Amino acid sequence: MTGMTSSARPLLNRRLAEFGTTIFAEMSALALSTGAINLGQGFPDTDGPEEIREAAVRALRDGRGNQYPPGPGVPELRTAITAHQQRRYGLGYDPDTEVLVTAGATEAIAAALLALVEPGDEVIALEPYYDSYAACIAMAGGRRVPVTLRAHVDEGRFRLDLDELRDAVTDRTRLLLINTPHNPTGTVLTREELAAIAELAVERDLLVVTDEVYEHLVFDDAEHVPLATFPGMRERTVSISSSGKTFSFTGWKVGWVTGAPELVTAVRSAKQYLTYVSAGPFQYAVAEALSLPESYFTDFRADMLAKRDLLAAGLAEAGFRVFRPSGTYFITTDIRPLGETDGFAFCRNLPERAGVVAIPNAVFYDHREEGAPFVRFAFCKRTGVLAEAVKRLGAATQAQ
Repeated sequence: MTGMTSSARPLLNRRLAEFGTTIFAEMSALALSTGAINLGQGFPDTDGPEEIREAAVRALRDGRGNQYPPGPGVPELRTAITAHQQRRYGLGYDPDTEVLVTAGATEAIAAALLALVEPGDEVIALEPYYDSYAACIAMAGGRRVPVTLRAHVDEGRFRLDLDELRDAVTDRTRLLLINTPHNPTGTVLTREELAAIAELAVERDLLVVTDEVYEHLVFDDAEHVPLATFPGMRERTVSISSSGKTFSFTGWKVGWVTGAPELVTAVRSAKQYLTYVSAGPFQYAVAEALSLPESYFTDFRADMLAKRDLLAAGLAEAGFRVFRPSGTYFITTDIRPLGETDGFAFCRNLPERAGVVAIPNAVFYDHREEGAPFVRFAFCKRTGVLAEAVKRLGAATQAQ
C-alpha cells in the first residue's frame, strides 16, 4: 500500500499552510534546552488561590462534573458569570440563553469566528494580535484585515488610529475583532476610542467579537470598559473572557461567551462540534472564584503592578526602550537602542546570551516590518525570578 507521503498533494490544507509550530512552542523549547528563565509564554509560575484549588478538589470528590457537564456550562458558573457582568459593568445577561462556557478563551474565539464568518468575509483585527486570531479567521474562510496599533515613543505607548480603522471597513467587512486590554502591547482602549468603534460598528452594521481576558489587569489610570456597554452594541457584540489570567489557573481552560441569545446560539452551534464540553469539576471552582471578595482582585492587581514596575525598570536599565503597559501582564520593548533591529534573531540568541527567553512581536503582525524591532516579556512570574532575569539581562547588555 502506498503511503500518503508519496503524493505530491500537500497534507495541510491551504487555509492553514502559513501556520506552523507556534513561536511559543519554539521559545519554550529553547528555555528548556538552555535552562533559561522563560518570560516568553504568558503563564504564571505559581497557582491561584488555595480555596479555589480546593473547590476543584471538592467537586472532583463529590462527583460533580466528572461526567459530561451541560453543553452551555454548569448552571452555577453561568449564574456566577452573569452576576460578575452585572456587578462590574451593569450588563444584564440571562444565564440560560446569553452565556456559554468554553474550553478557554481560545476556543471561544474559534467558535465565534467559525459561527459568524462566511468564506470571503473580511475580519478586521488590531495588529499586533494574539496568534490564534489569524488561524481562526483562516479556518473560517475569512480574510483578515489588520489595523496596526502604532508605537508612539514620546508617549511610551501604542495607539489606535481611528481614521485608519474607519478606512479599513469595506462592503465586505463582516466583523471587528477587538482585544482590550491588548496583548501584546499592553494598550487599554479608552472610553473615547471604544465609543468611536461602537459608532462605526452601528453605522456599518458590523458584528464585533471582543477578547477581554485581561479585564482585571489594568493599571494606573486605565479602566476596562466592555464594548457591549455602549449604545447599540449589546445586540451585535460577542464578549469573551476567561478564568485563566485572572485566577492563575491557565491549565484549567475555562472561558466564556456572553451576548444576545441569537449570537450565543450561533457560537454554541460551532462550539458543540469542537470540544462539546470540558473542564467539568473546574467549572464549579471558577464559579466560586468569580464570587471572591473585591480584596482578591485588588491584591492581584497590586501584585502584578509591582512586578510590572520591577521588570520595566530593569529592562530600561539594561538599555531597552520600554512601553510601560496599562494592562495585561506583558511588556513590549524596542531593541533598537541596543543596536538590534531583528526581534526574531534577538530572541533566538537571548537564551544563550542572557539566560532569558522572550517573544518577538513580529510573529503577531501581518506587516512583519512593523513589529521587527519589538520584543515582548511576561511579568506574571515570582518576584525572585523577575529579579534574576533583570540581573541576567543587565549583565548581558553591559557585556556588549
